[in-house]
Amino acid sequence: MAVKTITIDMEAYELLAGARRSNESFSTVIKNVLVPASHTAAALLHYLDNCEVSELSEGYLGAVDQLIANRDDDLIAAEPTEPYAGGNGAS
Repeated sequence: MAVKTITIDMEAYELLAGARRSNESFSTVIKNVLVPASHTAAALLHYLDNCEVSELSEGYLGAVDQLIANRDDDLIAAEPTEPYAGGNGAS
């Protein structure tokens, strides 16, 4: 993995260090702040791991089921494109 050295002032360093958990790198802390974590699969899994089953309404679970069903329908209906048509790419 490539790395880059940056210079920050002590106030910024203290803020960054304060936001860091014991097992996190500074890179992870920065990414957690700059990437909207609420829109990731990891965020959903974290939420599901930490919530009570009673917090998940039937409507929420039904909506998740519907999204999965729609995705499956889209995948089944999709025509394979050239790179995925089973060929080796040679003509």
